[in-house]
This record gives sequence, C-alpha cells and structure tokens, in this order.
Amino acid sequence: MPAIVRFEDIIAWQRAQEFAVVVYDLFRANKDYSFKDQIDRAVISISNNIAEGYERRSNNEFRQFLYIAKGSCGEARSMLYIAKRLGYASQSQFDKLQDEGMQISKMLSGLIKTL
Repeated sequence: MPAIVRFEDIIAWQRAQEFAVVVYDLFRANKDYSFKDQIDRAVISISNNIAEGYERRSNNEFRQFLYIAKGSCGEARSMLYIAKRLGYASQSQFDKLQDEGMQISKMLSGLIKTL
C-alpha cells in the first residue's frame, strides 16, 4: 500500500469528492432548496472533514474528524431515503448512491481502525 503523503492520496477522500459531485449534479435543478442545501452540505462535509483531520497532523484529531466524516456520510445516506420517497431520485439512482455511501463509510471505518 502506498504511503499517504497528502490528504489527496486518501482513497476515501477521492471517493467522497466524486460522491459529492454526483449528488450535487443529481439535485442541481431541485427547487426544494432546504432539502438541496442539507444534502449538499452533508456530502461536501465528508471529504472536507477527511482533509481537515489529516492536516491536523495528530492521529487523535484525525480520528475525530474521520468520525465526523462518517457521521456526514450517514446523514447523506439518510437524506437519500427522503429523496427517494419524495421522488427526487429514482430507485436506481438511490441504490447506486447508497452503495457508494456505504463503501465510503466502510473505508472511513478502516482508516479509524488503523489509527
């Protein structure tokens, strides 16, 4: 496994960035601004907390920020259930995004365990 030299090397950060872009694109034209703002803030928080925690250069602080990122990932997945129920996302969009959110959450758990 290659060494992590910068937060950009962290696969979970890379996947969380892509997850955020896909979610932003999916809800870009959504007129439910309260919903859109909440899910956008949740998905962007995942990669931002990974980056911020890594830059703290302390395993304890990094671990804490990874827990926050994991919480934001759960919030985004919860919002996706609402999106599906309100008809903002199709079943296939929901399934794909839920799967990606779970994968990111598992990666974060793995990172937490290594610290």
